Amino acid sequence: MTQDSAVLDGPLLEVSDLVAGYGRKEVLHGVGLRVGAGEIVTLMGHNGAGKTTMIRSVLGAVRPRSGSVRIAGRDTTRRPVRTAVAAGVAMIPSERFVFPDLSVHDNLLLGAANAPSGSDTAERLATVIELFPILTERAKQPAGSMSGGQQRMVSLGMALMARPKLLLLDEPSLGLAPSVVETIFGRLRALADDERIGILLLEQNVKQALRITDRAYAMRSGRVILEESAEQLRLRTDFWDLF
Repeated sequence: MTQDSAVLDGPLLEVSDLVAGYGRKEVLHGVGLRVGAGEIVTLMGHNGAGKTTMIRSVLGAVRPRSGSVRIAGRDTTRRPVRTAVAAGVAMIPSERFVFPDLSVHDNLLLGAANAPSGSDTAERLATVIELFPILTERAKQPAGSMSGGQQRMVSLGMALMARPKLLLLDEPSLGLAPSVVETIFGRLRALADDERIGILLLEQNVKQALRITDRAYAMRSGRVILEESAEQLRLRTDFWDLF
């Protein structure tokens, strides 16, 4: 899929000149990016580059000091998290991403709480289980007793139960075996292609990310220093110089 085919009537997510931080500390210094429907965009950079602050600002968990965030054409800048959720945003953090004492099935049903009114929960549950068949086998098992990779599948299933337009993923490969990462990333590509979900992926596993992504941004010290297609990045001989 090309970048042009991913962007239909304008970006699903558009961040412009965003400045944000915590207390007196400014973390983001006028950054911008965009994600189209059906497009996977990877945000790369070392720990401390500002990647997580970026997606928390998109979600509304961090209040930007200036700049703008638009989701599906709607200005959500400095609005509460519920505004982004109502606009179709779901976020999966890098840690603590399931309710450990609840069963897999109950975790998935909780994810449906943010689905648009009138959504068919049973139909959506069938779709999620088709993506991750192991969730059927483990439906009654406490989510916290599963492996890290299986918990990540539960968390993705929870997010998908809400029928999101935009999925924010913070380090989904963290601590997982390469084979599990490959499975999960393959599912992400299928979701973008089949359901036209826009995905903003924060990832340090660059090799795996470039296998599925359409475009990538590199961040350093709170600034975007590069935007290129995945194909352009694969051809770079000085790739690691970006970090």
